[in-house]
Amino acid sequence: MARSRLPRPPAKRRYQDVADPAGIGLLASPVRQDIVDTLAALDGEADVATVAGELGRAADGLYYHFERLADAGLITRVQTDGDARRYRIGTQPGTALRLAYEPGGESAQAVQAVVARQLQAAGRDFRAAVARAGVRTGGPDRELWAGRSRGWLDEAGLREANELLERLQALLQGPRQPGQDQLFSLSFVMAPTPGRPKRRGKPGPDEAAPHAAVASRRPR
Repeated sequence: MARSRLPRPPAKRRYQDVADPAGIGLLASPVRQDIVDTLAALDGEADVATVAGELGRAADGLYYHFERLADAGLITRVQTDGDARRYRIGTQPGTALRLAYEPGGESAQAVQAVVARQLQAAGRDFRAAVARAGVRTGGPDRELWAGRSRGWLDEAGLREANELLERLQALLQGPRQPGQDQLFSLSFVMAPTPGRPKRRGKPGPDEAAPHAAVASRRPR
């Protein structure tokens, strides 16, 4: 019996760290986050008109945001033969942006603003999808899913959780393949949280439990 061929795992992504608080702060704008996310979904490079079409916005209203991102080095202006303004993510082809920060550092406040906007966008995507008839909410072909998990992890479990999250991001950020006609969004937060005071042999307050949420679908 012939065996089905599983899709090849996406190539490991090359990341460009965004550590400057001013650069991180630019991504607190929902419009700029949408621009970066859409560029990533379009293989990391596209012209303004294409991005505007995906977002359902007028291109004229996006030029300012593209230029702010380009001036900060978060995206790069690509030379073209025509009049279309084309941009790609990062300073090198094939890169993805990644926030780089230290808790309590100068960029902590800027990162909090970015994450708050990301979670707002996740809620927006979920509300739009759950209002649509026919969206699958169960089974192996489930399209819409949101949840929160809280539990104890050792170092090996934490490494596995991070590998799975990296894999999910790679699946979404890889080059678009034939037959991929549905755009999805994924948002998550994993954070160590204080445990409850130790009682009856339970873990003490100095131990921490990571938790993760939210996954959602952006309808098109």
